[in-house]
Parts: sequence; C-alpha cells; structure tokens
Amino acid sequence: MTSFRTAGAGQHGAGQHGAGQHGDSAVGDLLVTVGAGPLTAAEVVAVARGGAGVRIAAEALAAVRRGREIIDALAHDVEPHYGVSTGFGALATRHIPPDLRAQLQAGLIRSHAAGSGPPVETEVVRALMLLRLATLATGRTGVREVTVQAYAALLNSGFTPVVPEYGSLGCSGDLAPLAHCALAITGQGVVTDAAGREHPAAEALATAGIVPVELREKEGLALINGTDGMLGMLVLAIADLRDLLRIADITAAMSVEGLLGTDAVFAEDLQALRPHPGQAAAAANMRALLAGSAIMASHRGPECTRVQDAYSLRCAPQVAGAARDTADHAALVAGRELASAIDNPVITLDGRVESNGNFHGAPLAYVLDFLAIAAADVASMAERRTDRFLDVSRSQGLSPFLAADPGVDSGYMIAQYTQAAIVSELKRLAAPASVDSIPSSAMQEDHVSMGWSAARKLRRSLDGLRRVLAIELLTAARGIELRAPLAPAPATAAVLAGLREVAPGPGPDRYLAPEIEAAIGYVADGRALRAAETVTGPLQ
Repeated sequence: MTSFRTAGAGQHGAGQHGAGQHGDSAVGDLLVTVGAGPLTAAEVVAVARGGAGVRIAAEALAAVRRGREIIDALAHDVEPHYGVSTGFGALATRHIPPDLRAQLQAGLIRSHAAGSGPPVETEVVRALMLLRLATLATGRTGVREVTVQAYAALLNSGFTPVVPEYGSLGCSGDLAPLAHCALAITGQGVVTDAAGREHPAAEALATAGIVPVELREKEGLALINGTDGMLGMLVLAIADLRDLLRIADITAAMSVEGLLGTDAVFAEDLQALRPHPGQAAAAANMRALLAGSAIMASHRGPECTRVQDAYSLRCAPQVAGAARDTADHAALVAGRELASAIDNPVITLDGRVESNGNFHGAPLAYVLDFLAIAAADVASMAERRTDRFLDVSRSQGLSPFLAADPGVDSGYMIAQYTQAAIVSELKRLAAPASVDSIPSSAMQEDHVSMGWSAARKLRRSLDGLRRVLAIELLTAARGIELRAPLAPAPATAAVLAGLREVAPGPGPDRYLAPEIEAAIGYVADGRALRAAETVTGPLQ
C-alpha cells in the first residue's frame, strides 16, 4: 500500500530528468509514496493542504517504462491510433504524420489551457496534480519516465501552476485545469510560489532545477484526460464536512442546553430503533457533550411541563447523522476513484491500447451534488436553532435577541440575518450541477457531467456551513451564559471558554462582524473541536 513516511529533503528522490537537488525537495516534512498502491484520502489531504512531498515508487517507474514501450511501438505503426497518431475529439479522423506529432501534443496543451476567471486555490491544484501523477505512475497512460518525474518535481518545488476557475465540463476529464498544469511542466504559462507571487513557469522551473518537458506521442492527452480536479475537491470536501459535522453536534448540544431542551431523546436505546450509523454517532456525541450539565439537570423534574422539543433540537442527530451517512457514501465513491487509472485511450493490463469512457465524471458529480444538499440542510437546521434563541416567545425566558438592554441594544438580531442569507445561498447551491449538460466538440462529446462545477459550488457550500455553525456557536454560548448561576456541561463549558478567548461575552451592543469572524476562525482552525474533545475524548 501507499505509505506516509517522514523524510528529509534529500530523500525524496523525485527526479532523474535533470531536476537535480531542487527537484528532490518537498514543500513539507512528510513524504507520500506514489505508485505503490492506491493513494488514501489522508495522503491526498497531506499533499494538497499540508504541503507533503512525493516520491515515486520504483515499481511504478518500471511500469511506466513498460507502458511507454507499447506506445513507442504504436508510434511507428502504419495504422492510426487515437492520441498517438491522430487528432483529438471531433478531429480524431485525421492521421498525423510522425514529423508533426510533437507539435500535435504541444498544441493540444496550449489550446486546452483555455481557462478563465480567478485562480482556484493552491490546495485544489496540488490535489489534482497529485492525482494525475498517481494515474501516470500506474503505467496505464504510456507517458515517459521523464514526464512523470517532472510532474513529481513540480509538486515538490513549492511552485504551483495557476489554474483558472472556469473551463472544465467534467467530461473527457478536467481538461482545461489539467492543461494549465501540463503547460507548466513544458515551461509555459504562469505559476505561483509559496507566498502567492506569480512567476513565468520557465523561470520557476529554472529556479527549481527542472528541465522543461518536450512532449512526445500520447503524452499531452495523458496529462489532461482525468477526473483529478473533481476527485481532489471531493476528497478535501469530505474531510472538511466530517469536521463540520462534529462542530454541528457541538453547537446543537449547546443550543439544546441553552434553550432548556431535553437530552432524553438522544438515549442510545431510542436511537437504536432506527439503526442508521450516522444518527447513532451524532446522538452519542451529543450525549457526551451534555454529560454533567447542571443546566440540563435543572429542568428534569416533574415540574417541567414541556412535552417535547421542536424538531430543530429533537431531530439534530437525525439530520447530522444523515449527512454523515452521505459523507460515508461519498467516501466510498472517492475510494473507488482513487483506485482507478483514468485515461483515454488507456493501456490495458495485457498490453492493448483501447478507447473507453472512464473519464466521464458522473460518479463524482452525483456525490458532490449530494454533499451540497447535506451541507445546506445541516445549516438550515442550525439557523432555526439560532432563531429560537432570539425569539422571546420561544427562548424559555431569555432576553429578546439576547440583548443586554432590549430596545437600546439589538443583540444578535442581525447575526441571524447573516445566517439566513447564507442558508438561502446554500439552498441555491444545493441545486444539482450534474443534471445539466452542454454538448461540446462538434457533438462528439455530447453529454458531460459538470462535475467540476459541482465541486466548486460544494466548496462554497462548506464555507457557508462553517459560517452558519460559528454564528450558532455565538448565540448558544450567550444563551448558556445567561442561564447563570446554572453551570453548563464540562464539554460545552470548555468550548465556551475557548470562544471567550477570541470573542467577548454578554454586554451592550458591539461591532459584531469581527466577533463573527473570530468565531469562524475558532471553528475553522480546529480549536472548538479540540476544546470539546479535551473533555469527551475523540468525537465520532
């Protein structure tokens, strides 16, 4: 299997293509081996987001050499072979003579690097480059070893190709985004350094000691014909969503506590009557978070006349649990894709070169859209809990809008407006991209997945969910504090204490936007989750 290893810069072994010492250096301290088996999601995140370096397994390089021998043999065949001696897409009927084939591959990359719009995030580009490298390292694409090594060296160099937002239809792979990356290893286009400064690719390659690649038969096509952008964003999104669902359990538990709800409905035997694993995990988290709460104990007696809580409190594990199960399904799809070798044409295990449709992004597009639905629904429920805190008729004795002096102060009135605006946007983003298709390439590519678009909107959805949960955290924290002298649970108290290090507690109206941003940061960098887990242990 692929492995994480810690290695010094001189051990990365990225290149025999003229990269020298610079090509062997990684961005971070961790090292991911490519080509010894399918990459794991954790490895993708480590390279994309953590700056881990890569090395190529020796057995992968041997497979690359074997695959190239097959393509070299076809290059001299009198019969045309797609991607080797023909044009591309709707132009595949033209036979390309040997003296024009280098121009064919170089022209393919230049023409397909046709993206537009603002650049996508560095972590997305690093993810898609790693995943394309993993496919190249299978030997199923027919590229040369020098090309594989150059791709690895660029990942390790600290320079990242600039990839514009728009250009992929998610079919024939993420053509334009991958073309911008391929352009960089040929010494063309633009890259950024670790500080985000732009440089011409040729200058960056020279700085890193990487020799620009002159593409040969099949290589241009192999560098761009994959689902790597969609898959990279899916893997990152699953990691983010799983963390946010733990935060959703924390904020829901704090809302139940602050609104004098009951935790009896989260009992294990009740949850077991409907055995969805995500629901069980969410309920277990909430039980752990609320354990030992004096606020909860204060209204468990017969004097409490409330029969049951509103859905946004009572059904929190059902909604967050369904989102968990959706994330697990998406992870199953991502795992299958991580084990795939996607190219067209592709070299089969018995040495044939065959056209296929494995580049179609439908499997990824569907689950990317599904996750956007889950994110929107979790956020929608969180906003409803916030609204209950602010409505004096439903907040169980708290001041209107949690204001210090209602009428003089507005409290968190407009924070809920911000939540509502975000939730409304998340509902729009939940509309699926994968049901759309615009034919391209003179109707040769007459059905496309729009998976790249699904992935881009999912990233925006998760950012919105994080903001909504951070605002619920603010309102729930204030509601809990207003229950003093009753004490919250140790776990929720730890979260509240951490929040108060960055955002002050109840008082007269203040400039609220910075406090919201501070709460978002507290959630985003993991401090809120770590605070809870110091008491509960790892949440599910």
